[in-house]
Amino acid sequence: MSDRLAVRKTYKLYVNGAFPRSESGRTYEVTDARGHFLANAAWASRKDARDAVVAARGAFPKWSTMTAYNRGQVLYRVAEVMEGRHAQFCDEVAAGEGLSSSKARAAVDAAIDRWVWYAGWTDKLAAVLGGANPVAGPYFDFSMPEPTGVVAVLAPQESSLLGLVSVLAPVLAGGNTTVLVTSKERPLPAVTLAEVLATSDVPGGVVNLLTGDSAELGPWLAEHADVDGIDLTGAPPGRAMEFEREAAGTVKRVVRPQANETDWTADPGLSRMTPFLETKTVWHPIGV
Repeated sequence: MSDRLAVRKTYKLYVNGAFPRSESGRTYEVTDARGHFLANAAWASRKDARDAVVAARGAFPKWSTMTAYNRGQVLYRVAEVMEGRHAQFCDEVAAGEGLSSSKARAAVDAAIDRWVWYAGWTDKLAAVLGGANPVAGPYFDFSMPEPTGVVAVLAPQESSLLGLVSVLAPVLAGGNTTVLVTSKERPLPAVTLAEVLATSDVPGGVVNLLTGDSAELGPWLAEHADVDGIDLTGAPPGRAMEFEREAAGTVKRVVRPQANETDWTADPGLSRMTPFLETKTVWHPIGV
Protein backbone atom coordinates (compact mmCIF):
# COMPACT_ATOMS: atom_id res chain seq x y z
CA MET A 1 0.00 0.00 0.00
CA SER A 2 1.53 3.28 -1.09
CA ASP A 3 1.95 6.09 1.45
CA ARG A 4 2.65 8.67 -1.24
CA LEU A 5 0.82 11.99 -0.89
CA ALA A 6 -0.71 13.29 -4.10
CA VAL A 7 0.48 16.67 -5.39
CA ARG A 8 -2.57 18.91 -5.01
CA LYS A 9 -3.16 21.54 -7.63
CA THR A 10 -3.28 25.24 -6.77
CA TYR A 11 -5.95 26.94 -8.86
CA LYS A 12 -4.92 30.43 -9.93
CA LEU A 13 -5.96 33.20 -12.29
CA TYR A 14 -4.62 33.47 -15.84
CA VAL A 15 -3.45 37.00 -16.66
CA ASN A 16 -0.96 38.12 -19.31
CA GLY A 17 0.18 34.57 -19.99
CA ALA A 18 1.00 33.88 -16.32
CA PHE A 19 -0.80 32.27 -13.38
CA PRO A 20 -0.91 34.74 -10.48
CA ARG A 21 -2.86 34.38 -7.26
CA SER A 22 -5.45 37.04 -6.61
CA GLU A 23 -3.79 40.17 -5.25
CA SER A 24 -6.44 40.14 -2.52
CA GLY A 25 -5.37 36.71 -1.32
CA ARG A 26 -8.99 35.55 -1.38
CA THR A 27 -10.10 32.04 -2.34
CA TYR A 28 -13.39 30.17 -2.28
CA GLU A 29 -14.43 26.54 -2.17
CA VAL A 30 -15.48 24.80 -5.36
CA THR A 31 -17.75 21.78 -4.92
CA ASP A 32 -19.10 19.14 -7.26
CA ALA A 33 -22.75 18.80 -8.23
CA ARG A 34 -23.44 16.91 -4.96
CA GLY A 35 -21.79 19.52 -2.77
CA HIS A 36 -18.55 17.64 -2.17
CA PHE A 37 -15.35 19.68 -1.99
CA LEU A 38 -13.20 19.74 -5.15
CA ALA A 39 -10.75 22.61 -4.81
CA ASN A 40 -10.03 26.11 -3.59
CA ALA A 41 -10.13 28.62 -6.46
CA ALA A 42 -8.77 32.16 -6.54
CA TRP A 43 -11.37 34.89 -6.06
CA ALA A 44 -10.40 37.70 -8.44
CA SER A 45 -10.62 41.31 -7.26
CA ARG A 46 -11.10 44.59 -9.09
CA LYS A 47 -7.32 45.03 -9.09
CA ASP A 48 -6.95 41.67 -10.83
CA ALA A 49 -9.53 42.77 -13.39
CA ARG A 50 -7.64 46.02 -13.98
CA ASP A 51 -4.43 44.08 -14.55
CA ALA A 52 -6.25 41.80 -16.98
CA VAL A 53 -7.59 44.76 -18.99
CA VAL A 54 -4.09 46.25 -19.20
CA ALA A 55 -2.76 42.90 -20.44
CA ALA A 56 -5.54 42.55 -23.02
CA ARG A 57 -4.95 46.07 -24.34
CA GLY A 58 -1.23 45.42 -24.61
CA ALA A 59 -1.79 42.21 -26.57
CA PHE A 60 -4.36 43.68 -28.95
CA PRO A 61 -1.98 45.21 -31.56
CA LYS A 62 -0.13 41.93 -32.15
CA TRP A 63 -3.22 39.69 -32.17
CA SER A 64 -5.37 41.97 -34.33
CA THR A 65 -2.68 42.50 -36.97
CA MET A 66 -1.89 38.81 -37.45
CA THR A 67 -3.07 37.52 -40.77
CA ALA A 68 -6.48 35.88 -40.46
CA TYR A 69 -4.99 32.60 -41.65
CA ASN A 70 -2.28 32.69 -38.97
CA ARG A 71 -4.83 33.52 -36.29
CA GLY A 72 -6.86 30.50 -37.40
CA GLN A 73 -3.79 28.28 -37.13
CA VAL A 74 -3.17 29.49 -33.57
CA LEU A 75 -6.77 28.79 -32.56
CA TYR A 76 -6.68 25.37 -34.19
CA ARG A 77 -3.59 24.56 -32.14
CA VAL A 78 -5.67 25.22 -29.00
CA ALA A 79 -8.15 22.56 -30.15
CA GLU A 80 -5.26 20.12 -30.68
CA VAL A 81 -4.05 20.59 -27.11
CA MET A 82 -7.60 20.37 -25.76
CA GLU A 83 -7.93 17.01 -27.50
CA GLY A 84 -4.82 15.81 -25.69
CA ARG A 85 -6.39 16.70 -22.32
CA HIS A 86 -9.77 15.23 -23.24
CA ALA A 87 -9.95 12.89 -20.24
CA GLN A 88 -9.20 15.67 -17.75
CA PHE A 89 -11.87 17.91 -19.25
CA CYS A 90 -14.37 15.02 -19.08
CA ASP A 91 -13.67 14.42 -15.39
CA GLU A 92 -14.04 18.11 -14.54
CA VAL A 93 -17.23 18.61 -16.57
CA ALA A 94 -18.78 15.45 -15.10
CA ALA A 95 -17.98 16.53 -11.52
CA GLY A 96 -19.02 20.16 -11.91
CA GLU A 97 -22.20 19.64 -13.88
CA GLY A 98 -23.25 16.30 -12.42
CA LEU A 99 -23.23 14.56 -15.81
CA SER A 100 -22.72 10.90 -16.61
CA SER A 101 -19.42 9.99 -18.23
CA SER A 102 -21.04 9.64 -21.67
CA LYS A 103 -22.78 13.02 -21.44
CA ALA A 104 -19.62 14.69 -20.17
CA ARG A 105 -17.67 13.17 -23.06
CA ALA A 106 -20.27 14.48 -25.52
CA ALA A 107 -20.03 17.97 -24.01
CA VAL A 108 -16.23 17.97 -24.27
CA ASP A 109 -16.36 16.69 -27.85
CA ALA A 110 -18.80 19.47 -28.73
CA ALA A 111 -16.57 22.10 -27.07
CA ILE A 112 -13.49 21.02 -29.03
CA ASP A 113 -15.48 20.86 -32.27
CA ARG A 114 -16.88 24.32 -31.55
CA TRP A 115 -13.36 25.68 -31.12
CA VAL A 116 -12.32 24.16 -34.46
CA TRP A 117 -15.42 25.65 -36.08
CA TYR A 118 -14.54 29.18 -34.99
CA ALA A 119 -10.87 28.67 -35.92
CA GLY A 120 -12.03 27.93 -39.44
CA TRP A 121 -13.95 31.21 -39.67
CA THR A 122 -10.99 33.55 -39.12
CA ASP A 123 -10.03 33.83 -42.80
CA LYS A 124 -13.59 33.74 -44.10
CA LEU A 125 -15.10 36.66 -42.20
CA ALA A 126 -13.79 39.28 -44.62
CA ALA A 127 -15.32 37.50 -47.60
CA VAL A 128 -18.70 37.01 -45.91
CA LEU A 129 -19.02 40.33 -44.07
CA GLY A 130 -17.04 42.57 -46.42
CA GLY A 131 -17.00 43.22 -50.13
CA ALA A 132 -16.82 45.73 -52.96
CA ASN A 133 -19.55 48.37 -52.97
CA PRO A 134 -21.01 49.85 -56.18
CA VAL A 135 -20.61 53.64 -56.02
CA ALA A 136 -21.16 56.59 -58.33
CA GLY A 137 -17.92 58.04 -59.60
CA PRO A 138 -14.46 56.78 -60.56
CA TYR A 139 -13.70 55.01 -57.29
CA PHE A 140 -13.16 51.59 -55.83
CA ASP A 141 -15.08 51.22 -52.58
CA PHE A 142 -14.35 48.32 -50.24
CA SER A 143 -15.81 47.39 -46.84
CA MET A 144 -14.07 45.01 -44.45
CA PRO A 145 -14.57 43.86 -40.84
CA GLU A 146 -12.13 44.84 -38.12
CA PRO A 147 -11.98 43.82 -34.43
CA THR A 148 -13.48 46.18 -31.87
CA GLY A 149 -10.67 45.84 -29.30
CA VAL A 150 -10.79 44.57 -25.71
CA VAL A 151 -13.95 42.57 -24.94
CA ALA A 152 -15.07 41.57 -21.46
CA VAL A 153 -17.03 38.32 -21.30
CA LEU A 154 -19.15 37.00 -18.43
CA ALA A 155 -19.20 33.26 -19.13
CA PRO A 156 -22.41 31.26 -18.66
CA GLN A 157 -22.78 29.77 -15.21
CA GLU A 158 -24.40 26.47 -16.10
CA SER A 159 -22.19 25.19 -18.95
CA SER A 160 -18.63 25.02 -17.67
CA LEU A 161 -16.81 24.17 -20.92
CA LEU A 162 -19.08 24.17 -23.99
CA GLY A 163 -20.76 27.41 -22.93
CA LEU A 164 -17.37 28.91 -22.09
CA VAL A 165 -15.91 28.03 -25.50
CA SER A 166 -19.07 29.28 -27.22
CA VAL A 167 -18.59 32.81 -25.84
CA LEU A 168 -14.78 32.94 -25.86
CA ALA A 169 -13.80 31.54 -29.27
CA PRO A 170 -15.92 33.95 -31.39
CA VAL A 171 -14.37 36.97 -29.67
CA LEU A 172 -10.87 35.69 -30.48
CA ALA A 173 -11.71 34.62 -34.03
CA GLY A 174 -12.55 38.19 -34.95
CA GLY A 175 -9.18 39.46 -33.68
CA ASN A 176 -10.27 40.84 -30.31
CA THR A 177 -8.55 40.25 -26.98
CA THR A 178 -10.54 39.43 -23.88
CA VAL A 179 -11.00 39.43 -20.14
CA LEU A 180 -13.31 36.56 -19.21
CA VAL A 181 -14.96 35.93 -15.86
CA THR A 182 -15.57 32.20 -15.51
CA SER A 183 -18.52 30.36 -14.02
CA LYS A 184 -18.24 30.85 -10.26
CA GLU A 185 -19.61 27.46 -9.28
CA ARG A 186 -17.92 25.48 -12.08
CA PRO A 187 -14.55 27.11 -12.80
CA LEU A 188 -12.27 24.06 -13.05
CA PRO A 189 -12.61 23.40 -16.83
CA ALA A 190 -11.82 27.09 -17.40
CA VAL A 191 -8.62 26.79 -15.36
CA THR A 192 -7.61 23.75 -17.40
CA LEU A 193 -8.40 25.68 -20.59
CA ALA A 194 -6.09 28.44 -19.33
CA GLU A 195 -3.30 25.86 -19.08
CA VAL A 196 -4.10 24.78 -22.64
CA LEU A 197 -3.88 28.39 -23.84
CA ALA A 198 -0.58 28.88 -22.03
CA THR A 199 0.95 25.85 -23.76
CA SER A 200 -0.41 26.72 -27.20
CA ASP A 201 0.69 29.56 -29.47
CA VAL A 202 -1.77 32.16 -28.16
CA PRO A 203 0.27 35.27 -27.21
CA GLY A 204 0.19 36.23 -23.54
CA GLY A 205 -2.53 38.74 -22.73
CA VAL A 206 -4.84 37.78 -25.59
CA VAL A 207 -6.98 35.75 -23.17
CA ASN A 208 -7.21 36.56 -19.47
CA LEU A 209 -9.36 34.26 -17.31
CA LEU A 210 -10.59 35.37 -13.89
CA THR A 211 -12.23 32.96 -11.46
CA GLY A 212 -14.57 34.63 -9.02
CA ASP A 213 -17.91 36.39 -8.96
CA SER A 214 -19.39 38.11 -12.02
CA ALA A 215 -21.68 40.04 -9.67
CA GLU A 216 -18.59 41.74 -8.24
CA LEU A 217 -16.48 42.12 -11.40
CA GLY A 218 -19.27 42.69 -13.94
CA PRO A 219 -20.16 46.31 -13.01
CA TRP A 220 -16.54 47.39 -12.97
CA LEU A 221 -15.74 45.80 -16.33
CA ALA A 222 -18.92 47.32 -17.78
CA GLU A 223 -17.88 50.85 -16.83
CA HIS A 224 -14.15 50.49 -17.56
CA ALA A 225 -13.17 53.05 -20.21
CA ASP A 226 -10.57 50.77 -21.80
CA VAL A 227 -13.04 47.92 -22.40
CA ASP A 228 -14.62 48.26 -25.85
CA GLY A 229 -17.35 45.64 -25.60
CA ILE A 230 -18.98 43.30 -23.12
CA ASP A 231 -20.87 40.02 -23.38
CA LEU A 232 -23.37 39.77 -20.52
CA THR A 233 -24.35 36.14 -21.09
CA GLY A 234 -23.29 35.09 -17.60
CA ALA A 235 -24.54 38.15 -15.75
CA PRO A 236 -26.34 37.36 -12.46
CA PRO A 237 -30.12 37.06 -12.83
CA GLY A 238 -31.80 40.45 -12.91
CA ARG A 239 -28.58 42.46 -13.17
CA ALA A 240 -27.89 42.52 -16.92
CA MET A 241 -29.80 45.80 -17.36
CA GLU A 242 -27.77 47.39 -14.57
CA PHE A 243 -24.52 46.32 -16.24
CA GLU A 244 -25.76 47.62 -19.59
CA ARG A 245 -26.46 51.03 -18.06
CA GLU A 246 -22.91 51.07 -16.69
CA ALA A 247 -21.59 50.22 -20.17
CA ALA A 248 -23.55 53.07 -21.76
CA GLY A 249 -21.31 55.61 -20.06
CA THR A 250 -18.41 54.61 -22.31
CA VAL A 251 -20.50 53.63 -25.36
CA LYS A 252 -19.57 49.95 -25.41
CA ARG A 253 -20.79 47.21 -27.69
CA VAL A 254 -23.08 45.03 -25.56
CA VAL A 255 -24.34 41.49 -26.10
CA ARG A 256 -27.38 40.89 -23.94
CA PRO A 257 -28.14 37.50 -22.38
CA GLN A 258 -30.80 35.59 -24.29
CA ALA A 259 -33.69 34.18 -22.27
CA ASN A 260 -33.78 30.94 -24.29
CA GLU A 261 -30.02 30.47 -24.62
CA THR A 262 -29.64 27.16 -22.82
CA ASP A 263 -28.88 24.80 -25.73
CA TRP A 264 -25.18 25.39 -26.36
CA THR A 265 -25.10 22.52 -28.86
CA ALA A 266 -27.14 24.52 -31.40
CA ASP A 267 -25.45 25.95 -34.50
CA PRO A 268 -24.19 29.40 -33.36
CA GLY A 269 -24.00 31.00 -36.79
CA LEU A 270 -22.18 34.34 -36.87
CA SER A 271 -24.26 35.97 -34.14
CA ARG A 272 -21.45 35.95 -31.56
CA MET A 273 -18.75 37.23 -33.88
CA THR A 274 -20.47 40.16 -35.57
CA PRO A 275 -21.26 42.26 -32.45
CA PHE A 276 -17.55 42.72 -31.78
CA LEU A 277 -16.56 43.53 -35.36
CA GLU A 278 -16.64 46.97 -36.94
CA THR A 279 -16.87 47.72 -40.65
CA LYS A 280 -14.21 49.92 -42.23
CA THR A 281 -14.90 51.35 -45.69
CA VAL A 282 -12.04 52.42 -47.95
CA TRP A 283 -12.32 54.57 -51.09
CA HIS A 284 -9.63 54.55 -53.76
CA PRO A 285 -9.60 56.43 -57.09
CA ILE A 286 -9.70 54.23 -60.17
CA GLY A 287 -6.56 54.44 -62.27
CA VAL A 288 -4.26 55.66 -59.50
